[in-house]
Amino acid sequence: MIDKQHLLSDEEVADFVCKGYILVNADFPQGFNEAVYDECARATDGENPGDAILDRVPKLHEVFKHEKVFGALVSLLGEDVQMNNHRHCHVNPPGSRSQGWHQDGTNQRHHQIRTVLAMYYPQDVTTENGPTVVVPGTHFRNAPTDRIATYTNIKEQVPVVGPAGTVAITHYDIWHAASRNKSDKTRFMLKFLFNRASEPTAPSWNHDPARLGAAHGRLGQRAIACGQTEHYTERRLRREMWNHLMGNASA
Repeated sequence: MIDKQHLLSDEEVADFVCKGYILVNADFPQGFNEAVYDECARATDGENPGDAILDRVPKLHEVFKHEKVFGALVSLLGEDVQMNNHRHCHVNPPGSRSQGWHQDGTNQRHHQIRTVLAMYYPQDVTTENGPTVVVPGTHFRNAPTDRIATYTNIKEQVPVVGPAGTVAITHYDIWHAASRNKSDKTRFMLKFLFNRASEPTAPSWNHDPARLGAAHGRLGQRAIACGQTEHYTERRLRREMWNHLMGNASA
């Protein structure tokens, strides 16, 4: 049983529902991230091992056992959260070009959190070394990949930056892309998928009924600038997602 202090709060879960991502700053032991970085460099020298990256870099098991990371996953997917068999080491070398916008999923319009991406960065990520970029709120916006791949910079895109050990957890359907690496060092990102194994019957996070007003306020905010009609639609979809996480309890 995970300690409740490591679970997300109502406001943090509501922010995830609204924006589609959350950053977890995990405090790994000194030297851990550097060791993972070096092992990733060796594992991808010549060819990328793809799904076998976990076998090539077994230290990655410790990333998702970390109390803060696991607590966030439990909060969003339930206590029986499962790691998917697919994972990948994304290598962004110096001088790379920006990746096209895409959704990893094919947005089924179920408006529930069934799969998340967990992206671990073993080195500091800055705006210079090719961060992943996301567009908040786009997990509710399905679009053909060949269409969004033609987009360039989006006004309210957010670069995922942070110190080594940062884990970005995103909804599977959020629009995202790797940006150009303008530094002189390779940027690694380890992408893992986690799935919901059962339907929620109650909040799996650190729920406080007295904080519902604050959480509901977060659900009503705009993720990015949009028209009033879109905003009304998204607020309704967020409430559907929130109520599902609550186990369809009155909230």
